[in-house]
Amino acid sequence: MNKSIYIGLLFLLFAVQLFIPGQMIYQQEDTLDTGTAYKFKTAPIDPSDPFRGKYIVLNYEMNSFETNEEGWSNYSGKVFVYLKTDAEGFAAVEDVSKTLINTTNEYVIAESRYNYSDTRVYFDLPFDRFYMNENKAYDAEISVRKAQVDTTKICYGLVFVKDGTAVLDNVFIDDTPIQEFVEEFQEGIQ
Repeated sequence: MNKSIYIGLLFLLFAVQLFIPGQMIYQQEDTLDTGTAYKFKTAPIDPSDPFRGKYIVLNYEMNSFETNEEGWSNYSGKVFVYLKTDAEGFAAVEDVSKTLINTTNEYVIAESRYNYSDTRVYFDLPFDRFYMNENKAYDAEISVRKAQVDTTKICYGLVFVKDGTAVLDNVFIDDTPIQEFVEEFQEGIQ
């Protein structure tokens, strides 16, 4: 009798260990399939993580918002950033709040930094890393830096958003995916 209980508990433990990462993967894939796509303008650097590999850190132009609500000075913590699309097709902030509000706008859960103003909110968006093949990451960094300096080029991250979940799908330079852009860059060097 005890042996069958232990075997049952062991199978339950295995099921839980598979369910949790499976649920996380499903949520990310569901956001990519059914979420709303937004383009966020970027300003990147390229660090390396010994456990996860090479990636581009993306800093976004959209990192603060002047709100009508007071009481933001000295606030740091979770904020809800409500999105809209501007005239050029890029993501813009519609509103920011400390709590979830009833609206049809998509939102991202961001982290607010220490705010110096009572009405201006500064925040860090959660999709700030784009992982790449190690052989292309350095060239991607160079390409993105050049695109940031060149006022004729536009660099942005394509992010899918659904119910507060945000997934960075790709990084683009002038509507060309970063991998293709880097391959063209590398071919031009040879």
